[in-house]
Amino acid sequence: MKFYQIYDSKFPIFAIQHNFQYRFMELLKSFLRSIFFRNLAIAVLILFILIIGIMYWLDFVTNHNQKILVPDLSEKSLSEVDKILTERKMHYIVIDSANFNPDYPRFSVIDQAPKPGSFVKENRKIYLTINPSNFGDVTLPNVIQKTYRQAEPTLKSMGFIIGDTVYQRNIGRDVVLEIQFKGEKVNPGEKLKKTSKIDLILGDGNNQF
Repeated sequence: MKFYQIYDSKFPIFAIQHNFQYRFMELLKSFLRSIFFRNLAIAVLILFILIIGIMYWLDFVTNHNQKILVPDLSEKSLSEVDKILTERKMHYIVIDSANFNPDYPRFSVIDQAPKPGSFVKENRKIYLTINPSNFGDVTLPNVIQKTYRQAEPTLKSMGFIIGDTVYQRNIGRDVVLEIQFKGEKVNPGEKLKKTSKIDLILGDGNNQF
């Protein structure tokens, strides 16, 4: 009973709440006026400005959203390539190729990466495959005494072109007796240019003279 009298007459609940709110606001105002808060606010502001500055710097360095169309350099010489890419602020690296393509001029571009029509950033390197001056040498395989059916895929897989097939009287039908290049006999182990056209002398299967 005594407790309720003290509670009701001297310490009403709203007075306690008001006192608590008053002290909290005073403490908050004191904190906001303090040197620590000012320093904290300045530090946060500086950090925000620094982050924005770094973002703009990275955007400038990495050429963000900058797109340059990769030109078609096919069949272009290196002097032409240099002029075209310099205008677009690009660079190139030459990749040697041992595969000669007769459909392209010598020392011209036969392949590139990235492909034409791609979008890249400034200063991007374009990798170029250049057509060599000529076909490389290929060793003529030994297909003597093999049938034409056996010899043909072997010769073609190595890049040779089979020209004429001339039959000669021999007991072995369709057996390769001799290989000729430009009318001259060539022996297995000799080197010819890739895509050389060779003629085959075959047996006709007739052993009667």
